[in-house]
Amino acid sequence: MSEVVIANVSVWFDDRQRGRVMAVDDVSATIGDGEFVCIVGPSGCGKSTLLNVIGGLARPSAGAVFVDQRPASGPGPDRGMVFQSYTLYPWLTVRANIEFGLQLARMPSRQRRAISDRLLELVRLEGFADAYPKALSGGMRQRVAIARALANNPLVLLMDEPFGALDAQTRALMQELLLDVWQRDARTVLFVTHDIDEAIFLADRVLIMSHRPGRIRLELPVPLHRPREYSMLATPEFGALKRQVLDIIHEESVLALQHARDHAAEARV
Repeated sequence: MSEVVIANVSVWFDDRQRGRVMAVDDVSATIGDGEFVCIVGPSGCGKSTLLNVIGGLARPSAGAVFVDQRPASGPGPDRGMVFQSYTLYPWLTVRANIEFGLQLARMPSRQRRAISDRLLELVRLEGFADAYPKALSGGMRQRVAIARALANNPLVLLMDEPFGALDAQTRALMQELLLDVWQRDARTVLFVTHDIDEAIFLADRVLIMSHRPGRIRLELPVPLHRPREYSMLATPEFGALKRQVLDIIHEESVLALQHARDHAAEARV
């Protein structure tokens, strides 16, 4: 089971001028086995902070995260992470980048080769195994990053704005490829994005966060049939879901702006 349970997670830090600053406040959610969940919210609401806690890259100030019923108190092979920046090793070939973690784990070369062959096919880069990252487009580099994250056979794939640096056309193609990989590889995916169309197109469920301190404002099911097609973006059903998300994020963004103005006024007094 690759269920992720977020149990009353809060994250705060101490600022010399502002005192304790809450980034995430008492967030609880469950991401089911094999579910694709997207997280959206206004800028600065703690989306990436929450994802880093789940990935073990940041520690919660309170609460806990469980993956497969085990505490996720630090980084582990049960969670693969993909970031907006490609984070590939430029001196390694595509295949060597994908096999990097497997080599560290001292997996035999024949077994590593079989895994990287399968993943190269999965992300449609069979002809680029011996290429170096500098020879690849942005979308191709991100496909390598996805394959590398999958190489260690994680239970959960955590993705933080992975397509944010891509142009619109490449982004759309990457979304379709990711859905194909997800449907064929049966992973639990938690995906952070600012793009509302992207969230609705990809997700089984969208978690909408409030302004800071981030809380789950709404868990929105996405009842669009699968496999998803881009023609869905023009349907009334898609439009209704988008308006619902937009309304909440706009409201939370206005509240965040008002909160910032109030705080600045208090500081001047």
